[in-house]
Amino acid sequence: MNKVTLACAVCSSRNYSTNKNVSTNSTRLEVRKYCKTCGKHTLHRETK
Repeated sequence: MNKVTLACAVCSSRNYSTNKNVSTNSTRLEVRKYCKTCGKHTLHRETK
């Protein structure tokens, strides 16, 4: 399990962190979550 950070695709603010199992999922994580900066649900992508 690796700790990854999720950043908003619209405003690029890093709002969330989560764990990801790299051995079963090697692609970048993309989740729709609420962004406090934008004030709405947006796509959040895994950052380095």
